[in-house]
Amino acid sequence: MTYQQLAQPGDGELRASPLELFFDLVFVFVVTQLTASLAHHLTPGGLARVLVMLAVIWWMYDAYIWVANAVPPSTHPRRGLMLLGMGCFLVIALSVPRAFDGGGEVFGWAYLVAVAVHTGMFATAGVRLGAVARMGGLNLIGSALVITGGRLGGGPELVLWTGAFALQFAIPHLVDLPRFQLRADHFVERHGLIVIIAFGESVIATGVGIGDSALTPALIGTALLTLAVCVGLWWAYFGADDEERAVHAMARLDDAGRNLMAIKVYNLGHYALLLSVILFATGAKTATAHPLEPLHLPEALALAGGVALFLLANAGIRRTLALGPRTLRLLAAVLVLAASRLGTGSSALAQIAATAAVLGLTFAAEERYGAVTGGGAGGEGGAAGEGGQDGPRARSAASSASVAP
Repeated sequence: MTYQQLAQPGDGELRASPLELFFDLVFVFVVTQLTASLAHHLTPGGLARVLVMLAVIWWMYDAYIWVANAVPPSTHPRRGLMLLGMGCFLVIALSVPRAFDGGGEVFGWAYLVAVAVHTGMFATAGVRLGAVARMGGLNLIGSALVITGGRLGGGPELVLWTGAFALQFAIPHLVDLPRFQLRADHFVERHGLIVIIAFGESVIATGVGIGDSALTPALIGTALLTLAVCVGLWWAYFGADDEERAVHAMARLDDAGRNLMAIKVYNLGHYALLLSVILFATGAKTATAHPLEPLHLPEALALAGGVALFLLANAGIRRTLALGPRTLRLLAAVLVLAASRLGTGSSALAQIAATAAVLGLTFAAEERYGAVTGGGAGGEGGAAGEGGQDGPRARSAASSASVAP
């Protein structure tokens, strides 16, 4: 059983709409709430809760990116449904701090409505009702696990929500992926925007950590170095025109291959990226509050682990899409983890400075390597590197490829 094709052939671009960007601003509140939750419970148990909350939220939020790709919110009824979904995610975000302390049921009911709205949006697109019911039904099972867990609370809640998390891995194998012609330009752009707003959470965490403290040279220096680390992560994701080249890599695949790649890279891979930003923001919040003091081990590991996980996930994505060299990024992840000893043995400022230096040297070395080989920072780009166009012409070419029969 397959979905009928939803996207209409054409050479024009499909860009993120203003309403989708507004929707993303609600999601950044989700990231903020998850960061605050982890900062207050920086323990293995607290991390486990954030892992499952982020997983169930991201699965359905990413599903809204899929549906906007198939059914752009260009009419009032579609916009109304999108706004209803936005309200659901706001309630979910509000319930995050108490999701495991009596608020899990509210989380679950809001999640259920979000699933229903998402399923309804596909139904309005003319997809066969049997196909909609099959995909929507599995998402409803996940919602039932979340609601039941929220009602039970405690250990059973964590177990049931982990079950909902596991179901998400199984869904692509239990049903045929949507067979509509995924538009690569829009899909890659939307996920890039999500990564940018996630970086914004790190900046917010820096400000929250500083609070009303006096702006000493050490504090200002730590804040600037934290921003430098964010810039380094931004470069890891967007540098060397990686986003444009990812569009080409996706567009060169047939419909089935593109949809499978979308799940692998943009659902699972970006889950790891978002988790890494949450970890880094949690560590940065403490580091900027007391820059000249040693960090406790959990905070130092969160700071280092977030950056290292981002580099590892980014390297995996680059390998999957054949975007360029990865070895230096893997080495940088190891060095960043080693820098956590500076945080616990010296100061937060020392760890952040070392992390920023590692990232700067890594990408400078990649640039130099690319200049020597003549391939740019993505000199080992492989198949994805064949897309040598840039700008509007490249997007138009990618858009045309993404709707080819």
